[in-house]
Amino acid sequence: MKTLKIAIPTAAGLLCQHFGHCEQFALIDVDEENKTILKTTLVTPPPHEPGLLPTWLHEQGADVIIAGGMGMRAQELFVDKGIRVVTGASPEAPEQIVGAYLRGELVTGANACDH
Repeated sequence: MKTLKIAIPTAAGLLCQHFGHCEQFALIDVDEENKTILKTTLVTPPPHEPGLLPTWLHEQGADVIIAGGMGMRAQELFVDKGIRVVTGASPEAPEQIVGAYLRGELVTGANACDH
């Protein structure tokens, strides 16, 4: 079984449009081959500091981050840590977003971050 850990920044249970200001991250373990969610864990991130979250999520084992908006520097830092970045996702429940991602049906729009 090939598993992935997908990180979704959340606020009030939905994807938070700006990942650096989220309340929690939903860390969702998935079976990539069977396209199923194995487990969802909610974790509270450390206080926001530029450059901190990519390292922290790497330490949590994240393989992918799906966000609404993210600045270019943050995207570069995630890629440097081996974490795939998907931006432009809509504020929906994390499991819905991950399900659509696994099916290849995730609709993304413009990156909601301008820095």
